[in-house]
This record gives sequence, C-alpha cells and structure tokens, in this order.
Amino acid sequence: MSLNTHFAAPITTALGRKGLLVALVALILDQVSKWWILYELNLALLQQVKISPLFSFTMVWNKGVSFGLLSSDGWGRWVLVVFSLGVAVFLIDWLRKGTKPVLTYGLALVAGGAIGNAIDRIYYGAVVDFLDFSGLYFPWVFNIADAAINIGVACLFLDVFLLSRSETKDDTKHS
Repeated sequence: MSLNTHFAAPITTALGRKGLLVALVALILDQVSKWWILYELNLALLQQVKISPLFSFTMVWNKGVSFGLLSSDGWGRWVLVVFSLGVAVFLIDWLRKGTKPVLTYGLALVAGGAIGNAIDRIYYGAVVDFLDFSGLYFPWVFNIADAAINIGVACLFLDVFLLSRSETKDDTKHS
C-alpha cells in the first residue's frame, strides 16, 4: 500500500468518525476561544482580567512547548509547527481505525490540540495562552488546546496502563 493510498483511505470505523469529530470540536473550541480572547476581549492590550480570586484571563505568548518548556524563536518555531502537524497526522491516521473509545478519544484530543497550537505558531509566532488558575497555586497559564492535549494524554495512559491490563487479564481468564 503506497503512502498516498494509506492516507487517502476512508475512516474505517464509526468510532473513528466520532474520534475525528472530537478532534475537530477540540480544534474549533480552541481557535474560537483564542479569537475571542484576542479580538473581542482584547487581552493582548489588557494583559489580565481577574474573574475571581482563583481564576483570571492572563495574556501569555508561549514560544515553547507545553507550559513554556523548550522556548524557541526563528527556525525553532517552524520545527515545532512541523513536529506538531506530523504528530497530528499520525494520530488522526491511528484514531480513524479506532476500536477502543478511551484510546480513540485520547488520540483525538491530542491531535486537535496539537493542530490548534500549530495554527497559533504559524499565525502569531507563539501560542496564545490565557487560562490562569494561579489562585489555585497552578503556576502555568494555558489554553483549550493545552487542556485537550493533557486530557488526551491522560486518556492514553488510562488506556495503556489500566484498561489494556484489565483486557489482558480478561483474555487470560477466557483462554
């Protein structure tokens, strides 16, 4: 099977189609929230809007990976874009064949979040972060894409370390 045929293949499961929808919803929520923060609330000008003692909208231009780690400018930005989009393509190809809900939705959330943050890097040169829970002693400012990626990774760990192990135990009981 050629690479073109492989990626042009239709989504093969109903769960895979639902997973693709989850990725799309994560991407849309992320981009709409960032648009609202930048162009309606004008947070880039305001810098911070306190909502409660626990939560604020705080403007952060994140040039790094998750939570500002491995900050990079110039060509490093494009390396992160290519890497993010490459990961997203791989995950979308994997999730379209989904047979396990937690795994499929986890892949979808990571893919949707990765694409959302890659779009920011392309258009702005940095990721738009604005959700600030420092009142809860959480030191990082993040966005919907970051939340989707982290929830997705948690789903992947749940599937690999808990659900897959219980399936393996069930398979040995039935053997």
